Amino acid sequence: MGLEATLLRTWRSRGALAWLLWPLSLLYGLLGGLRNLLYRLNWLHTGRVPVPVIVVGNVVAGGSGKTPVVMALVRHWQARGIAVGVISRGYGRSSTDCREVLPDSLPAEVGDEPALVRRSCQVPVFVARQRLEAAQALLARYPQTQLIVCDDGLQHRALHRDLEICIFDDRGVGNGFLLPAGPLREAWPRPVDLVLHSGAQPAFAGFRARRALADYAVQADGTRRPLATLRNTPLRAVAAIAQPESFFSMLRAAGLELEATEALPDHYDFDSWSRTEHLRQTVICTEKDAVKLWHHQPDALAVPLRVELEPGFLAALDQRVDPWLSSPPARTSALT
Repeated sequence: MGLEATLLRTWRSRGALAWLLWPLSLLYGLLGGLRNLLYRLNWLHTGRVPVPVIVVGNVVAGGSGKTPVVMALVRHWQARGIAVGVISRGYGRSSTDCREVLPDSLPAEVGDEPALVRRSCQVPVFVARQRLEAAQALLARYPQTQLIVCDDGLQHRALHRDLEICIFDDRGVGNGFLLPAGPLREAWPRPVDLVLHSGAQPAFAGFRARRALADYAVQADGTRRPLATLRNTPLRAVAAIAQPESFFSMLRAAGLELEATEALPDHYDFDSWSRTEHLRQTVICTEKDAVKLWHHQPDALAVPLRVELEPGFLAALDQRVDPWLSSPPARTSALT
């Protein structure tokens, strides 16, 4: 955590350490540019699938709220009766094969975010190291799928994409340097179809995605508990996400008093986590953490994060996507 915290501070401005790392960022950019050239020359192959692929990604290292946006997009298309599937690399998973994420899949084997999408949205989700393989497997198993959403993968050129959505949070582009001197995975600006800001203070032009906690918490069995009933409950908030303090702040803004907070590394597996003190406190966490934490702490409460996409963004999105849907959309049924 010390090195990570140091880099995050360094990436905010062009200080001494950033300039010291700047020559390495030039090498990083050169290698990335060479790779992109090989794709343009068709020396490296980009594969296609017979349905539109929408990539939701970012150019800044670290979490920027991609998965909640993916879930919001899936729900938008579900409401329109469009059959949607989701693919992902499954960051941090122990398996290396291509597989479907099932209701009983262990997050350690498929990744915490794919497990969350499958549990929350009830759509087909496949993970693979090569996203093209995941897309092909999804269509083979669910041929009625009309759209595929790729969670992350803006820099994954091996899969052809029909539309790119780039997500930014309040960090913007940081100090504007490429890794490791700055937070950028690739130079910005670069062509994308839509820019979406998930933070409260957008650094430049783009659409807005407003984030807010649900007014209820979810138990492991799916039972909902209104947050208002927790206002006099001793709470211990746990978060293993990119920006845990934002979750803690939203809980407090909802009127909850947190006796303790525990920030853990993003994608933390909770296998070594133990609650040896403050046993009287109720553990409260994010949905992403809950899919792992419930195996160790079944009485933990998870508060869903809801993303509201502004109407202008949805209109611009549908204007691009609808022409690709050549046949009337079929109503998506819940998976079992």
